[in-house]
Order: sequence, then structure tokens, then C-alpha cells
Amino acid sequence: MAERRVNVGWAEGLHARPASIFVRAATASGVPMTIAKADGNPVNAASMLAVLGLGAQGGEEIVLASDAEGAEAALDRLAKLVAEGLEELPETV
Repeated sequence: MAERRVNVGWAEGLHARPASIFVRAATASGVPMTIAKADGNPVNAASMLAVLGLGAQGGEEIVLASDAEGAEAALDRLAKLVAEGLEELPETV
């Protein structure tokens, strides 16, 4: 299983707008993946309710994981999005 550990770069954490950006990017990747707090249970990264339910705060470590084909590149892109608190998915890593 491929995994990326990253600290949330959005000051407000994964709430409302940042969560929406993250979920859209996770869905657009076409790679099924999970997201979890470092000490928590993984949830579907493409589910807005699940991501909001994590309550991930700015600076808190999260874990992105997937065992699907293409996971390495997709996880790299999503990790960059989260770590840098970007407003859209980067085209290149």
C-alpha cells in the first residue's frame, strides 16, 4: 500500500472550502484512496462528509493511502495540495 504522511497546510484545516478542494482533487485523480488522521481510522478521500468528519486542523498530520494502480503519482499530487494549502490541484509535482 502506498502512503503519504503530510501536515495540513490550510490554516483553517480541512473544513468547508479546503475540504471541497481536496475532495474534488481526490475524485479527479481517478485513484481510490483513503485519508486519516495520523492516529485515526481511514475514510474515503472522495467523500465530502467523511473528510469533514475527520476534523483535521491546520498543521495536523494526515495519512493518504491507496493500493490502486497509479497510486504513487496520485498520492504525490494530493500530498502537495494538502501540504501547501493550494487552491487547486497542481498540474505537476
